Amino acid sequence: MLKDELASIGTSTTATKKGQEEDWIPGRGGGARHTLTGHRSPITALAFHPTFSSLASASEDCTIKVWDYETGEFEVTLKGHTKVVCDVDYDSKGSFLVSCSSDLTIKLWDCMNNYRCIKTLYDHDHSVSSSRFLPGDTHIVSASRDQTIKIWEVSTSFCVKTLRGHTEWVRGVWPWMHGRLLVSASNDQTARIWDLTTGETKIELRGHEHVVEIAVFSPTISNSAIREMAGIPAPTIQDSKNREPDPLFVATGSRDKSIKIWDCNSGQNLKTLIGHDNWIRALVFHPNGRHLLSSSDDKTIRVWELRTGRCIKVVDGHEHFITSMAWGRASAGGGQPTTNPDTDPASSGNGTVIPANCRPVNVVATGSVDQSVKIWAP
Repeated sequence: MLKDELASIGTSTTATKKGQEEDWIPGRGGGARHTLTGHRSPITALAFHPTFSSLASASEDCTIKVWDYETGEFEVTLKGHTKVVCDVDYDSKGSFLVSCSSDLTIKLWDCMNNYRCIKTLYDHDHSVSSSRFLPGDTHIVSASRDQTIKIWEVSTSFCVKTLRGHTEWVRGVWPWMHGRLLVSASNDQTARIWDLTTGETKIELRGHEHVVEIAVFSPTISNSAIREMAGIPAPTIQDSKNREPDPLFVATGSRDKSIKIWDCNSGQNLKTLIGHDNWIRALVFHPNGRHLLSSSDDKTIRVWELRTGRCIKVVDGHEHFITSMAWGRASAGGGQPTTNPDTDPASSGNGTVIPANCRPVNVVATGSVDQSVKIWAP
């Protein structure tokens, strides 16, 4: 009897601990674990390495810095861009880092060779505001102030496709995990979902009253919570079997201080989340599928309960505007998938997809105009 009771207590404790880990959010239990300083101008973007405890930060000081987020130690500074570095992203294996800049270039850095710059891509006519690896890592997608989105072949450095449709600066572009779709955000107050097969706009999301800064696809794990929030019936088993593995929902953040949740197929605005007092700069879906995190120029991080659309926590993040935010990712042991192959992996923040052989870890990084990066962890 005593043995059974002890076993029961042990199981209960393990389940409780697992639940606490799954529900962890920044600011719970205290402030940031580390504050990383060294940049001489505002932080513009952040990216977690998929296998090492490394974090890359981009800055208006024309450099990229790599840090060990577990220890808070600085590792290396990457120099090569001659103007503001606007974005950074690691490929799914962590072999390469891509960056883009207001100097009109995109650069590829070899992470396995002391972050040596091995390629510089030219074709945009204005500042390159966003650059990301497409799933499969053979291509890169970029967005620019020249109003275009470009697809690049990594092996040849050639631009193989240019997508046109936005009428003003394209602030950013983010891929869907299966690689066929993209979502972009623009100064023209819209977000667009693109079909890469045709290069055409699949749907335009119109409803914000100011620049759209960020747009991210929701991971499949968030679908049930968003359906409940929007009053959409759950799909039947047959519907689920017949459905293409396409995203159902998109979240956008704008300078109009609002976050909107959209139906990808109809373009309908399902919910508008109000609470921030300034521009929305970054959105991250929580790996548990139940929450959405946002950061803003009001210097806070907000945690939203997707099921209700209610803000459940406000974290005072930085002393100045919070420009960027990312959720950590780490490689699973043995390279075996840790997610159900019938669903998609989570998003690590700002649209970066966590590969199937990786698992999200409880660490969040935020970057600010105060020139610092903060690491939030249990």
